[in-house]
Amino acid sequence: MANFAPPPGTADIFEAEAGVWRSIENTAADVFSRYGYGELRTPVFEYTEVFQKGLGNETEVVQKEMYTFEDRGGRSLTLRPEGTAGVMRALSNTDVMNGVEQRVYYHGPMFRGERPAAGRRRQFHQIGVENVGRCAPLIDAECIAMLCTFLKEIGITDFQLDINTRGVAADRAPAEAVLREYFAKHLDSMCPDCRTRFERNIWRILDCKQPECGKIVADAPDYVASFSEDSRNYFAEVCAALDALKVPYHVNPRLVRGLDYYVHTVFELSHSALGAQTSIAGGGRYELYLPGEKRAVPGVGFAAGVERLIMVREALQVPAPAGKSAYAYLIGLGSAARIANLQLADMLRKEGVPVALELEERSFKAQMRGANRSGAQFAVIRGDAEMEKKILIVKDMNDGSQSEIEESQIFNYICQRSNTK
Repeated sequence: MANFAPPPGTADIFEAEAGVWRSIENTAADVFSRYGYGELRTPVFEYTEVFQKGLGNETEVVQKEMYTFEDRGGRSLTLRPEGTAGVMRALSNTDVMNGVEQRVYYHGPMFRGERPAAGRRRQFHQIGVENVGRCAPLIDAECIAMLCTFLKEIGITDFQLDINTRGVAADRAPAEAVLREYFAKHLDSMCPDCRTRFERNIWRILDCKQPECGKIVADAPDYVASFSEDSRNYFAEVCAALDALKVPYHVNPRLVRGLDYYVHTVFELSHSALGAQTSIAGGGRYELYLPGEKRAVPGVGFAAGVERLIMVREALQVPAPAGKSAYAYLIGLGSAARIANLQLADMLRKEGVPVALELEERSFKAQMRGANRSGAQFAVIRGDAEMEKKILIVKDMNDGSQSEIEESQIFNYICQRSNTK
């Protein structure tokens, strides 16, 4: 049989795995709704300028990783590499510019032209939230606490929460001067990417994963000390709120996140179960310019990679949710029995009972094999004789016992024996 694999960096998700995805997505919806968040679904592609303006032209996502193409009218479109910019574009059509808080969550595929690796795909999936319109340290702390609650409720424990502050725009110049003076002395020992980052976006050096750069970064000066007192007080309030919520955290002065729109609080959650690529979720406070607006809108949010969440769950041996197999498998011998089974299946399904049935003309032995493969608790059998008597033969697949049941009683019989109600 031919092997038609999906493109590199993508994957097919069949029912056994899809059940885990649904469980994670349903838990996200449950947790986030408790905090007042509602679901928002945005297109998988946007006009390219939505990401250029939102993420910053100098970010590596915009520079290297976006899938961009032209529509028939010559407009440049891009498959979304992340969720925030598109959400903000959508919220520009609400009254968020008037200071009305918007709390939304989303989930779906994102696209980046990265080299495929463990937990990192070209089509990957994120679950995220955005709280837009207001700016306060306690909002940041609540958002972080909600993320921690979500992770615990999908069975992920022992993660590490790192937090830091990016200050505000006015803090950047003095902080960059401190970093530039230090890194200029070490450029010859740094990786090629960091030598480019020194010119384009010096903050990204702090996030470099190369060992030779990591040693240099570890001795970098405390740039946060150059931030304004207001910025440092803002971060102190976030930390105090997390302490009050009993959320453990580690202040990591090297944590900057990779996108230009971040201000004040940034955070990242990691787990040792992933090996070298430890990050499972991250986010922070940001300021973004909505289309057609001259002033930025404040927000805070995060995104979690679903593929990575699943990898951590597997490493922690979190049980997968049990699939809902059929309670009954209907076996029909003869065309009249098959039509009657089709009607019976319709009735049972409308009552909430999962049912499988054989709709082709097959031997009794072949149909029983199908019943065994289905995992159904009951095989419900009828042929011409059963049709005439208006009965069903019900075989319990667990112990092999058989009973004759009037068709009108089959629903009650299945409910009593399988505890479906």
